[in-house]
Amino acid sequence: MVNVSTAQSEKDLREIIALQTINLPKNISAEEAESQGFVTVVHDFDILKRMNDDAAHIIAKSADKVVGYCLAMTKKFKDDIPVLIPMFDKMDEQTYQGKFIRDYHYIICGQVCVAKEARGRGVFDKLYRHYQKVYASTYDLILTEIAIRNQRSIRAHYRVGFETLLRYHAPDGEAWEIVIWDWQKTKRV
Repeated sequence: MVNVSTAQSEKDLREIIALQTINLPKNISAEEAESQGFVTVVHDFDILKRMNDDAAHIIAKSADKVVGYCLAMTKKFKDDIPVLIPMFDKMDEQTYQGKFIRDYHYIICGQVCVAKEARGRGVFDKLYRHYQKVYASTYDLILTEIAIRNQRSIRAHYRVGFETLLRYHAPDGEAWEIVIWDWQKTKRV
């Protein structure tokens, strides 16, 4: 059985980092990255804890072990993770519904990941439903960016309610898709 909640302890945060490390492209085969997806950003404990103290991460646990997570990241962290600076810059200059994204009260999913043993059991959807339940009354929108080569993740995000806001190439050449989920247009869970 998988239970979804917010990260509450140092143990939860350390297990997020462990799951993240396993799913970095350098730690999986190219075939696995293509078929199962991957994560890009490496978070250290300090930044992960500061993010969690500001807005709690959403986690899925099975047998008291983190088997999935959706990181919560507010605007105040836009300069703290260098690889994400281009995302914030591109995103904030975009308009949505006639208004600049920067003028919305939004939250970022800083990363989502589901452990191999928990995939195909609806954990991804449960994480985002809980994310919406926790944050939709506070934030208008949730945004995230996905490497375009990570098609499994893009399809999963579309399935739960995200839509494309923008595609762009980062300074390092990686192609990204910024996706947005407008919670005001979606029935609250």
